[in-house]
Amino acid sequence: MDIAELDRFDRLILETLATDGRISITDLAARIGLSKSPTQARLRRLERAGYIRGYRAVLDPIRLGLDHVAFVEVRLNDTRESALAAFNAAVALIPEIEQCHMMAAGFDYLLKVRVRNMNAYRAVLAEKISTLPHVASTSTFVAMQAVKEGAL
Repeated sequence: MDIAELDRFDRLILETLATDGRISITDLAARIGLSKSPTQARLRRLERAGYIRGYRAVLDPIRLGLDHVAFVEVRLNDTRESALAAFNAAVALIPEIEQCHMMAAGFDYLLKVRVRNMNAYRAVLAEKISTLPHVASTSTFVAMQAVKEGAL
């Protein structure tokens, strides 16, 4: 199923679930203006097609004591496919790395790291990030405040 095949009801389902993943089928159907059965069928189709990857609770990292956010530019010493694959696989195993993006920039990857405090960050940088496969250098930028997070 291609994005062009999504009609306004499909888009309404996706928009609604993006803000309220716990909404009941009955309430979802009422919100989008369809009856329960077609809404349920559309929801299942969107799940099977991969538009909806899952449902989860959105936790508050600040309340969990994870209020230190750093962005890390990573430069690799090897950018062949095998090196990128090794780096990608190793990054996936580090829970403190909240996001990892391959970049078209003067560096290879941008990581978003979330931890308790600066001491915890220093440990993650020294013991985990710096030891990832093919890391040549890193640069850290510490976030002072999150102005917007979690869209879509």
